[in-house]
Amino acid sequence: MAFSIQLNDKERSLADSYAKFHSISIGEAFKRALFEKIEYEYDLKVAEEAYKDYERSGKKSAPIEDLWKELDI
Repeated sequence: MAFSIQLNDKERSLADSYAKFHSISIGEAFKRALFEKIEYEYDLKVAEEAYKDYERSGKKSAPIEDLWKELDI
């Protein structure tokens, strides 16, 4: 699948510089950026849901020192 995007001169220059700096094509630069963004947003959503589950569970956290004592560290 191919995509086409329009960039102004400043955007194109920045994208070209980034791709050149990383020794990749401009297409690969955009592909990496897209999937990094998708992964970041997915991870954020999963973390938010996990935190909501934690809050609903009623469990409470404890100081790390308590764990160290339990493990005799």
